[in-house]
Amino acid sequence: MSPNLASILTSNTKGTPITLIESNQYQEWLAQQNAFVQNYLAINPTESQAYSIIPDQDGNLARILVLISNLNDFYLAGDLPASLPPGHYTLDCSALNDTDDTGGQSLALRFAISWGLASYHFDRYKPAPATASLGLDSPSDLKAANDFISAISLTRDLINTPASDMMPEHMAATTEALAEEFGAQFSQVVGDALIDENYPMIHAVGRASVHSPRLLDLKWGDENAPKVTLVGKGVCFDSGGLNIKTGNFMRLMKKDMGGAAHVLGLARLIMAHQLPVRLRVLIPAVENAVSSNAFRPGDVINTRQGISVEIDNTDAEGRLVLCDALSEADREKPDLVVDFATLTGACRVALGTELPGFFCNHNNIATNLFSSGEKSKDPVWQLPLHAAYQDMLKSDVADTLNSASSGFGGAITAALYLQLFISDQTPWVHFDVMAWNNRKLPGRPVGGEAFGLRAVFLMLQERYGHDK
Repeated sequence: MSPNLASILTSNTKGTPITLIESNQYQEWLAQQNAFVQNYLAINPTESQAYSIIPDQDGNLARILVLISNLNDFYLAGDLPASLPPGHYTLDCSALNDTDDTGGQSLALRFAISWGLASYHFDRYKPAPATASLGLDSPSDLKAANDFISAISLTRDLINTPASDMMPEHMAATTEALAEEFGAQFSQVVGDALIDENYPMIHAVGRASVHSPRLLDLKWGDENAPKVTLVGKGVCFDSGGLNIKTGNFMRLMKKDMGGAAHVLGLARLIMAHQLPVRLRVLIPAVENAVSSNAFRPGDVINTRQGISVEIDNTDAEGRLVLCDALSEADREKPDLVVDFATLTGACRVALGTELPGFFCNHNNIATNLFSSGEKSKDPVWQLPLHAAYQDMLKSDVADTLNSASSGFGGAITAALYLQLFISDQTPWVHFDVMAWNNRKLPGRPVGGEAFGLRAVFLMLQERYGHDK
């Protein structure tokens, strides 16, 4: 769906150079240029635009000049691929004084990744416009850049795909294809088999849809390696159920499977880099629809773990499908569980739409994750598992409510609900993400987006070792 990576990044190093210059070094660089370049840039000052096109004395394109205010910025390429004249370009860092690694990635690699992400276009239903290509002289950078671009593009593509083409069976096909690509095992529990296999919540939430609910299960890696399990909320469309959403809140609910999209993108990165872990990916994939057999407010439903849940609101369904998957994840006592979910509007109110919040039951992991976010320029922010708010989930007829009657602290009470299904001994990280860009930013078009994915991957690299 996104542009062919082979046409975005290549090993061809013959092309128009893109010269990067730190803004505070520009005048020094300019003083070293010939009179033609100095006179041309005096008429077309680089400081007033994103880049300057410098011709040769015959009027042909000779060089692109780009001023960089912050070399640590991840989106170094900005929107250059779509802005430059169509053609092939190469990267010239010779004018830079510092090209040190940031978060384990060189400046050239970060530029290449950001170039690829800026070239992204969801073209399943509408052709993508032509974009420029970039040549890299390092085979390792070319592979690493393509791995990151592929993973993030997969996440974006899945979120951008409308529910008409991204229901539980389509998500299953995508997961199975990813498993086949990397030699992983894939299985699924579908429809009424969820009852037989003791996944009652996934079945209850998804049974009203003509698209059968299911639990997707991918396994990869050495069985003796540390177990890392990723769990992603796969609500392919959320009407709100019987607590139906109003139209403005339902409009973007194709993105409610954004958590599943994140864990599939992260799984792609892990497998492409061959991290020495035993990876498991669990995705409860459902549609929260309205029908005569839809679950209702006031219903009491048992979970895989045996905890009974009184349904306060059918629009708090994501935590319901996640709890069965988290119980299964916890059963194996993995070294780490990470879940991603588009879970609450409360987290967006607290942190805005572009900063993902996370909760964690182990402080050292939370510290490492925050540090990885800083290093990778993929910021994440920890929110508290404030135990006193557990009282807001008390039920008179069941072990717990699925949501509090008050919206205050909604992201926290949702996380506390999920924590009931993870043992204290299992390190666990829960991400509450928007999965959508509401505004266009350099390298980030409006639409589906991966948040915290690079931060988690760097944390995993540092925790378990780098590529084999």
